[in-house]
Amino acid sequence: MKMLAAVFLCVSLFPLSNARADEPVDTVQGIIQGQITAFLNDDAKTAYSFASPTIRGKFPTEDAFFDMVKKGYAPVYRPGNFAFGRFKVADDTVVQEVLISGPDGKDWTALYQVVKQPDGSYKINGVHMVRTAPGPEI
Repeated sequence: MKMLAAVFLCVSLFPLSNARADEPVDTVQGIIQGQITAFLNDDAKTAYSFASPTIRGKFPTEDAFFDMVKKGYAPVYRPGNFAFGRFKVADDTVVQEVLISGPDGKDWTALYQVVKQPDGSYKINGVHMVRTAPGPEI
């Protein structure tokens, strides 16, 4: 009974609106995870499905898009490990930081810009890669 009261207290202190505020971030992280998985599986069609209309305008075919990612975004195309970092939500845009260990072992930060579409879905509108300086030895 005490456990039930504690759960009720927690739910009442953290209203559902707070949970909904995290929903775009959870959705965006799922999209990024899905695209990275598609890259790892050499699945151009699925990877391209996460691209925004703006990106599709610049790279009108799955092959053109996939080639661009292979050549210019190797850490995203073949990450060693990756983890989600900080995020920022502004209107219909989410910027999600992804910490990536590239195929060469170097660390990168990928800043994904993901934009809400008129149909309510989210699509990746761009990725900015920043070389991460190594931290102290542990």
